Amino acid sequence: MKAKHRRSPGTRLARAMLVGMLAAIALSSAAQTPLAWRQDARGAADVTATVQPVPGDRPAPLPADIQRRPLASSFDVRVFEAMAQALVADQRVPGLAMAIVHDGQVLSARGYGITDVNNAEPVDAHTVFRLASLSKSFAGTLTGMLVAEGALRWDSRVADFMPSLQLADPDAASQLTVADVLSHRVGLRHHTFDRDIEANADYHTLVQRLSSAPMVCRPGECYGYQNVAFSLVGDVVFGASGQFYNEALARRIFKPLGMEDASVGLEGILASPRWAKPHVRAGAGWKPVMPKPTYYRLAPAAGVNASISDMAKWLLAQSGRRPDVLPAPLLATLQSPIVGTPGELRGTSWRRERLNAAGYGLGWRIYDYAGHRLVFHGGAVQGYRGLIAMLPERDLGVAILWNSDSALPSGLLPTILDRAIGLPPQQWLDVDPGIETMFASEDRDSPASGGPQSGSSNARPQ
Repeated sequence: MKAKHRRSPGTRLARAMLVGMLAAIALSSAAQTPLAWRQDARGAADVTATVQPVPGDRPAPLPADIQRRPLASSFDVRVFEAMAQALVADQRVPGLAMAIVHDGQVLSARGYGITDVNNAEPVDAHTVFRLASLSKSFAGTLTGMLVAEGALRWDSRVADFMPSLQLADPDAASQLTVADVLSHRVGLRHHTFDRDIEANADYHTLVQRLSSAPMVCRPGECYGYQNVAFSLVGDVVFGASGQFYNEALARRIFKPLGMEDASVGLEGILASPRWAKPHVRAGAGWKPVMPKPTYYRLAPAAGVNASISDMAKWLLAQSGRRPDVLPAPLLATLQSPIVGTPGELRGTSWRRERLNAAGYGLGWRIYDYAGHRLVFHGGAVQGYRGLIAMLPERDLGVAILWNSDSALPSGLLPTILDRAIGLPPQQWLDVDPGIETMFASEDRDSPASGGPQSGSSNARPQ
């Protein structure tokens, strides 16, 4: 990239509109922001929130709150629990944990299978898993809390907190904003320096090397998923709050929300009373390994550990049920798409068949799932995988964590979403189809088919 580029008037306007959009959302009291995808959103990187700046100094109004709709009659928590149990049978996957929350209640928060194939202990609601990139929603939320307090602005320059930061374009570092970092609009190629992290490189060394990393656009102008550059927000948090990132996360999020099993880093998971060992393929079975320290060095991007009990509380908070900690305007800001991510439409089978549009907000992905707004993130690191999703229209949240490299449990999520919406059954998951009809003759209005008691016997009171 040439050393000098003048930002075009159109680009300056686009960035000004983004700042106005974020400010408008932050000032609004609406709890959720429904999507209004552009007609060309499937193929273009122009997915935006419905909020647009208006002339003058007045903030743009948010649309009215989402009209809540009940779960479809095909939704039965017992079926999903039976599917989860089938996944750990015969160690198809070693261990798994799943949480389902609805209407402010925990319908299920349970563990399945074992923590270690060589030293079997049952996974329960308080078994700790590594969250990998599910950590990004914590980083966005923590940063947003500082914005709400006035310690930061979404358009604050990262260089104000990291004066030594340099990018390949000499002017880019001075233009990079906090919102750019959290929405992966730094201007770098996808996954810059991820291979170096895998090779045990130090985070601070790689930050210095950003000065020579190829750029594909100016900051704020294009999407490129990052782990190293995303973690710059940890330095921003320290500069704005005077607290180390891990400390700020524990004080401002884990403790207030009662996430008693949550921690950050390799030391955190090793100190947990019970944690799930990561597993990799070994012939026809599984081999437990020790967690790699590599991505733990990028705490904002991939450093959080948590149990499924913790994740149930996180889902409730992100669904607006803990306004004392996470107020509605903040959630609306975090969960609004800023940049289009059309590549997500070409992913797994459920993405290809169910997604009409995809975007990224501030630590969250936002999808149009068969015409319904879905707030989502996935994560994977050696021996661990996880998914978290919310359907605001149905006030439904789901988190699934497992301790192996298998992709098999991924099909649980679209299965649950389809049942919640009432879509025709589709075989997303490789389990006995008979599970679907196991409870057909029982009363659909019983607590187990959607009441707060189902599956929560081994979870602490919420």
